[in-house]
Amino acid sequence: MMTLPAADPHAARLHQAATALPPGAIRPRGWLERQLRAQADGITGRLEEVWPDVGPDSGWLGGPGENWERGPYYLDGLVPLAHALGDEALLATARPWIEWMLGSQRADGFFGPAANDDWWPRMVAAKVLIQHAEATEDERVAPFLLRWHRFQHAHLPQRPLSDWGRARGAEDVLAITWTYRATGEAWLLDLAALVLEQTFDWNEYLTTSLITGQAQVFTHSTHGVNVAMGLKTGAAAHLLDGDPGHRDRTETALANLDRWHGQAHGWFSGDEWLGGREATAGIETCLVVEMMYTAEVLSRSFGDAVHGDRLESLAVNLLPASSDPWMLGHQYHQQGTQLEASVARRNWSYSSDDANIFGLEPHFGCCTANLHQGWPKFTTSLWARDTDGGLRAVAYAPATVTTQAGGAPVQIDVDTQYPFEERITLTVTGDSRFPLRLRIPAWCQNPRLEIDGVGIAVHPGPTGHVELDRDWSGRSTLILTLPMRPRIVRRERQAAAVHLGPLVMVASPGESWSEVLGARGLGEWEIHPRTTWNWALVGLEKAGEWAVHRGAIPEAPWALGDALGVEATGCRVRQWEKVGVSADVPPASPVLDHGPIHSFRLVPYGTARLRVMEFPVAGAWASEGNEQEF
Repeated sequence: MMTLPAADPHAARLHQAATALPPGAIRPRGWLERQLRAQADGITGRLEEVWPDVGPDSGWLGGPGENWERGPYYLDGLVPLAHALGDEALLATARPWIEWMLGSQRADGFFGPAANDDWWPRMVAAKVLIQHAEATEDERVAPFLLRWHRFQHAHLPQRPLSDWGRARGAEDVLAITWTYRATGEAWLLDLAALVLEQTFDWNEYLTTSLITGQAQVFTHSTHGVNVAMGLKTGAAAHLLDGDPGHRDRTETALANLDRWHGQAHGWFSGDEWLGGREATAGIETCLVVEMMYTAEVLSRSFGDAVHGDRLESLAVNLLPASSDPWMLGHQYHQQGTQLEASVARRNWSYSSDDANIFGLEPHFGCCTANLHQGWPKFTTSLWARDTDGGLRAVAYAPATVTTQAGGAPVQIDVDTQYPFEERITLTVTGDSRFPLRLRIPAWCQNPRLEIDGVGIAVHPGPTGHVELDRDWSGRSTLILTLPMRPRIVRRERQAAAVHLGPLVMVASPGESWSEVLGARGLGEWEIHPRTTWNWALVGLEKAGEWAVHRGAIPEAPWALGDALGVEATGCRVRQWEKVGVSADVPPASPVLDHGPIHSFRLVPYGTARLRVMEFPVAGAWASEGNEQEF
C-alpha cells in the first residue's frame, strides 16, 4: 500500500483511521473459499460471456456500449475477487479494463468514456484503481488520480455534484484522501472539503427528516442504495475534521432507520425506495453490498466492534440469500418473509414483477453489475490495521492473513466453521510485538479465550475488543469461543424473530426450483414452497433452551441443508394467510386459535431462499382465578 511521505508537513490535517489490508493479503479458506470460488466460476467469472453491458463493446473498454456505472461496478468486485483468490484467469480478465482506464486520461486529467462526463461512475472507477494499486503497487495510479483530482478541483466549482454523485459524494472523499496519503498534496484536502460541501446532507436528513413509512415517490434521499452509501458520509467527514460527533450522528441515523424501516434481521428495507418495517418489504441486492462496504468503512473510521457485528449480519444473512447457492443468478429484491420467488405483483415501493426471481438481470441491471463486491470485500475487510500498527479482527471467517506488524512479517491462520459453530482458532506466527485486537460481538454472553492452553479473562474495552499487546515471537495458538444460544427479537403486534449468534433463524417451507427454459445468462429460476408456512412460536421464555443441531457444511455453504438448525417450539395458526403471493402481516399475538404444539426446525436465513422470518406467538386464554399479575 502506498504511504504518505514521512516529511509531509500537512499530515496532521488528515485525521488518522485504520486501514484495510491490501487485496490478496487475506486469503479465504474453508467455506469462505468455496463461496468465492463459486462466485469466480459462476456469475462473476462468466459475466462478460453472457451480459453485453460488460462485454467488449463496453464504453469502459473504448466501445460504443454502456458507458455509465456498470463497467466500474463490475470491476469493483472483480478486482478484489481476483486478488483474494490469487486467480490468474480473473486477473487476466480485469487487466484490459485497468489498462484502458489508465490509458484513457486526457492531458487535463479527465478519464473514462468521452460520451459520458458524469462525476458518479468515475468515483467507482477510482475505487477500482485504488484496490488495484494496493494489491499490485502499480505506481501509475497515484499520479493518475492526482491529475483526475486536479480536473475536479478546476471544474467542480462551476459544475457541482448533482443527482447520483451528490447523493454519493462520500465515495469521492475516500478516494481523494487516499490520493492525499499517497502524494502529500495539501490542496487535495481542500478538494475533499469541497466535495463534502456539495454532497447531500445525510446527517441532517437521517437524524431529523427521515420519512416514517414506505416512500411513495422517488427522491434521492429515499432511494435505499443511496441511503446505504450516504451512511458513510460522517466517516468521510471525520477524516477531515476528527469531530467525534460524526460517530454519534451516524449511530442516530442507523437507529432512526431501524425505528421506521428496520426489519427483524436488523436492516432497513429498500425495495428501490425505503419501504417500512414489515417483513415482506424488499431489500435490493445493491443495498446489501453497499451497506456492507459502508460497515467496512465505518469499522475502519471509528474502530467500534458494533460495525463488525453489522458487517457479519449482512454477510451471513442477506448476502447469501440474494443469490442462488452456486451464484449463477441473483434477485433484485429479497423479502425477509418470502413465500415464493416468482414473477408476480408485490407491494414494492417501486419495482417490476420480475424483481423477485433468481436470474441474470431481474428488474434493473445495476445489481447484475454491482453484486460482485460483496464476498471479496468482506474477505479483504476481515482484518484491519489500526493507527498504532496493531491488527484488529473486524469479522470472523476462515482465512489466512499475511502481512507485517511490529516491523516484521506475521501470519494469522483463522481455522473455523463460524458462524456455523462457536469456536474460532487463530494461529499467530511472527517475530515482533504488536497489539492484536479481537472483536467480541455484542450478542455474545460469556465468551472464552485461551492462549496456548491458558485461559485469559475476556474484558472487552470501550470499543468492544479484547486487546492482546504482547510479543508474538514464534507460534501462538488462540482459541476464542463465542457461545450461541437462541434469542428472541420482538416485533410489531408482539411478533417475534429468532437469532442465533450472528445468524437469523427462519422456518423453511421447502423449495421447488423451476428453471425458466431459454433464459438469458447462466439460468433463471422461480421457487415455490413444498409445504404450508404459517407457523407460530410458543414458549418464548424457554427459547434459550431450544436445542441447536450442527452438521456438515455442504459444498455450496449457503445451500439449504443440515449445517445448522434450531429445534423451536410452535404450532400452525389458521388465520395467517397470504395477500397475493406474500404473507399478510402476522396476526396480533398471542394467537388463541391454533393447532397442536410441537417442535419444528429453524435454519439460517442465508440458506433458505423461501422462509418465514417473523412469527406470531401463540398463547392460551387465561383461566378463571389464574390471571397474571402485573
